[in-house]
Amino acid sequence: MTMTIPAGMPVPADLDASAEPCAPGGETTSLYEAIGGRAALVAAVDGLYGRLLADPELARFFPGGVGERHRRYVVTMLAGALGGPHHYRGPDLAASHSGLGITDAQFDRTAAHLAATLDELGVPAEQASQVVAVVAGLRPAVVSA
Repeated sequence: MTMTIPAGMPVPADLDASAEPCAPGGETTSLYEAIGGRAALVAAVDGLYGRLLADPELARFFPGGVGERHRRYVVTMLAGALGGPHHYRGPDLAASHSGLGITDAQFDRTAAHLAATLDELGVPAEQASQVVAVVAGLRPAVVSA
């Protein structure tokens, strides 16, 4: 099962929209492919930032909103972490978050928003849990308070 992409959501030209349960030859499909590839991650990141910007406790970390470049960095970073073909070449995650004073509770709150976003997009609970677990591995680079 793949994420449901909301109507009107632009789909990147490089999308391989044919995610299947197994790759040819019976190989296991990556989590990236299983959830729907790049278009699914774009929808998830957009949904996540919508939730973060609406959350009074977390919105303060984004005083100017979230630009397209930042969104692309996050999509690419997640794509690589979930087994996709993309390699993140953006700013160092720890350096980008140092000095922000992000707490464990705020990280957990963000993870809850991610889980809710994935649920809203129709990602099966098992796959959503795997995505959240991958993101949880980023805690040491993000939490600084």
